[in-house]
Amino acid sequence: MSTVFSLTVPQPEMEDGTTIGTRKNTIRADKLIFDLCQSHDELHYLSRSQIQKLIEAGKIKSKGIPIRSKDSLTALAQIEIELEAPSVLEMVPENIPLQLLFEDEHLVVINKQPGLTVHPSETQHQGTLVNALLFHIKDLSGIGGVLRPGIVHRIDKNTSGAIVVTKTDLAHAGLSTQFANHSIQRKYWALVYGAPKFEGTYRLETKLGRNPTDRVKMAVTTEEGRNAVTLFSVRCAYGVPQKNPFAAWIEATLETGRTHQVRVHLNHLGHSILGDPLYGVPSANQPKWRALPHAVQDKVIALPGQALHARVLGFKHPITEQELYFEADPFPQFQALLNELNSRKN
Repeated sequence: MSTVFSLTVPQPEMEDGTTIGTRKNTIRADKLIFDLCQSHDELHYLSRSQIQKLIEAGKIKSKGIPIRSKDSLTALAQIEIELEAPSVLEMVPENIPLQLLFEDEHLVVINKQPGLTVHPSETQHQGTLVNALLFHIKDLSGIGGVLRPGIVHRIDKNTSGAIVVTKTDLAHAGLSTQFANHSIQRKYWALVYGAPKFEGTYRLETKLGRNPTDRVKMAVTTEEGRNAVTLFSVRCAYGVPQKNPFAAWIEATLETGRTHQVRVHLNHLGHSILGDPLYGVPSANQPKWRALPHAVQDKVIALPGQALHARVLGFKHPITEQELYFEADPFPQFQALLNELNSRKN
């Protein structure tokens, strides 16, 4: 069962406030519809990405014809948005231990352990963060979909650290807006091969898209892709008199949150993350692996995946408007590697 909502595209205005007939808007359809939904009592929770997915599914039409995200809509055009009734949640709760950093009636912040997938997929219905949340928390917002209740953002399976999950649709909508506006504070710690030569903070801005030769990977692209911005700083470099470092401890601050963003950007800089099974994995004979002391190699091998940890998460509470800030402690495997590296500081 579904419900259809109708919206009317407003007339553009001149600087003096007068309208200018029925000419086409210069704003993309997905952005225009998002703006219209923000002031609609029953549609204000929809994020721009959700609207784009509805467009891709043919659920947003004008005169019965599905529109495209890049279309320009004529003033006074009637827009129909079809929303399906919420699906019955069929996920099985599982008693998987969770480290809670914060919880109230609206949301919960968790320090996710490495090796835990955030949400189920068509091929994995068990052993995920969502399964654990359904056991420990019970009430989660539904607008993330049947397989993603409460999930506003995600971090990779083998990346650990802070993640926020919502309990109500209103909290979900508020946080989705903050993520869309890039007002969320997110900092990651990464342990990498070698060390960048820049001093202070280095800003990297690229486009990220699917790797054309390996669809599992993301890649820096020149044309297609989404804009991605990361700020990098070196917390510590490890090597003989810091002349030729074999590894470094990097802090990465996200201005955007694209899939595999930190991993791809560091690999693009020539400093892939220690233990990363997907990007820049060295063979035993490669110089960057051989440069690691044997004790460091042992700690890298013991990692469940990449040495990447979501250290800081900060945002405005979507209901109370309180400024919240969390620092998530690294899990044992990451901390053991960091301790071994720090024991070799000069």
